[in-house]
Amino acid sequence: MPGALFLCLLVSSVIAAEKDSALPGLNNTKDVEAFIDSAEVVVIGFLEGEESYGYKELVEAVKQVSSVPAAICSVKEVWAEYNLSSDAITLFRKADNHQENIDLSEAKDLKADGLVNFISVNEIRYITEYSQVTAVGLFNSEVKTHLLLLANRGSKDFVELKERLGALAPEYTGKFLFVLLNGALKSNLKPLEYFGLKPKDLPRVGIYDGNSDTKWLLPEGEISTERVREFCESFLRGELKGMKEAEEKPKTEL
Repeated sequence: MPGALFLCLLVSSVIAAEKDSALPGLNNTKDVEAFIDSAEVVVIGFLEGEESYGYKELVEAVKQVSSVPAAICSVKEVWAEYNLSSDAITLFRKADNHQENIDLSEAKDLKADGLVNFISVNEIRYITEYSQVTAVGLFNSEVKTHLLLLANRGSKDFVELKERLGALAPEYTGKFLFVLLNGALKSNLKPLEYFGLKPKDLPRVGIYDGNSDTKWLLPEGEISTERVREFCESFLRGELKGMKEAEEKPKTEL
């Protein structure tokens, strides 16, 4: 009897684990739109069911990237609303209103690690911290203009400034990507030098226009919502193009 009880408990725990790993289902366009709107970045598996190729890998990947909610939609009539005709894993993000797809008919050797990389690279938020991983998604975005907060993590105003600019970012969806660059990291010294700055000069705010490969710095002073908004508006009105570009610091021998 104890053996039978143990087996029963084991089976129950396996069933519970399987239920815990299941992704929420989205049954119509309204459900999908609500899910997309629920977070800055989400992933949806447009798959025929839990037995479909890619489902197991998606569940495993989401466990590793817990900051990004995921769900499954098996209603093919809904897929057409997102220009999908076959199984796909799709990332939606608000920062640039972008949809990034993995067509599973072409992904012959899909692995959870590859999906983790796909999500991490494309996890562009209203304010995204710059790294070698996020740089790929930032520069692949159709939005080529970046509003940069250059600040040292750990400084007294770091968190407040990040929250302030993060709250402003939704006003400029599709116009700017807001990027946080941590000046305290040695790996970020080159981007700082590109703006003519060193960690001791921070915090500062800058704009980088990828279309013209030009950059400007907001003049020193308080980094208020009003000043940053006006800085953005000045760029959009074309007024910064007549201003002196931020100068790169000359390289010095160590």
